[in-house]
Amino acid sequence: MKLITSILILLASNLANIYSQDLVADNMLMFQRSYGGWPKHLGNDKIDYAKTYSVAEKAAIADDAGTNDATIDNDATTKEIKYLVSAYKKFNNKKYLVAAERGIRYLLKAQYPNGGWPQFYPDTSLYRTEITYNDNAMTNVLNLLYDVANRMNDMEVVDASLIEPSRIAVEKGIDCIIKTQIKVNGILTVWCAQYDCKTLQPAKARSYELPSLSGEESVDIILFLMRLPHPSIEIKRSITNAVEWFKKSSIKGLNWINVKDESAPKKFDRVAVKDDTSVIWARFYDIDTNEPFFCGRDGIKKKTVAEIEYERRTGYAWYGKWPRDLIDKKYPEWIAKNK
Repeated sequence: MKLITSILILLASNLANIYSQDLVADNMLMFQRSYGGWPKHLGNDKIDYAKTYSVAEKAAIADDAGTNDATIDNDATTKEIKYLVSAYKKFNNKKYLVAAERGIRYLLKAQYPNGGWPQFYPDTSLYRTEITYNDNAMTNVLNLLYDVANRMNDMEVVDASLIEPSRIAVEKGIDCIIKTQIKVNGILTVWCAQYDCKTLQPAKARSYELPSLSGEESVDIILFLMRLPHPSIEIKRSITNAVEWFKKSSIKGLNWINVKDESAPKKFDRVAVKDDTSVIWARFYDIDTNEPFFCGRDGIKKKTVAEIEYERRTGYAWYGKWPRDLIDKKYPEWIAKNK
C-alpha cells in the first residue's frame, strides 16, 4: 500500500511539473494574446508575472485574449519570448516553446514592408502606428530576430522554419535604419525616436515627444549595427557618423541630479547643476540647431528642463550618460575589428 501511495504521489508531482513548472512562464502563457503578442499592462499597472492570480483574475485575463493591445514597448513581447525559450530549455515544456514561436511569428507579421515596426500591433490608433525606436522597441525586436536567424542566445531551439523569415526581417530592418538616419546639411547624424510609417519622416509621439535627434535611442541602434559581421561601407559610415555626432553633442560641465524637497509631491526635484567633472547628453536635440530642448505636456519646446512642469521634469529621462560606454569602449573595439 505504501508503494502504491508513493507511486501516486510521484505521478501527481510529475503532472504538476508538466503543467506548472515556472510561475512566471505559466503567467506569460496566460497573458499572451490570441494573435501571438503580449500587452505591457493589466489595467493601468505593469503586468506582474511573479504574482499568483486568483481563479477570477485568470478568467478575466483569458477573456481579454483577443484585445488588440499587444506591443513591443517597454520590452513587451521580446521579453516574454526570451524568457519562455529559456524556460523551455530548462523544463522541456513544449507549451513554452510553442508560445515563444507564436510570439516570433507575431513580430514577423507586425513588420511593415519598409522594414520598420510599429509600437503596437494590431492597434492602429494615435501614434501607435509609427515606426518606433523609442525605448529601444524596434532594436529589441531586431536583436531577437537576429538571434533566431543565427541560432544564437537560446534561439537555436525554435522551429527552423523561422530562420529565413527572421533573416529577411532583419535585413529589411537594417534598410529601414539606414533610410531613417537623419541628415543635417548633408551630414549623417543620428535618429529620431519615432517616424511616420509611410513617409519615414521624424514624427511626434506623445505631446512631450517631438521630432528630434535622440540622445538615448540612437545608442541602441548603433549597438545593434555593430553586431553585424562584415558590415558594408554604408553601415560603417552610418555607425561612424552617429558616434561622431555623439562626441560633438556632449554637454560638459553639467549634471542632472535629484535634490531633496519636502514640499514637492515626490519629496524631491530634478535639477540641472554645474559640475566640472560631469559629461552628459540630452534626450532630445533640435534637428535644425542641434540644441537640447525640453517639453512638457503642453507640447511647447523649452530651452531648459526647469521650464517644464514638475510632473514631467521628474517623470522623464531628460538627460543621461547613454553613449558613454559606446564612445569609450565599444566603438574603439569595433573600429579595431573592422579596419
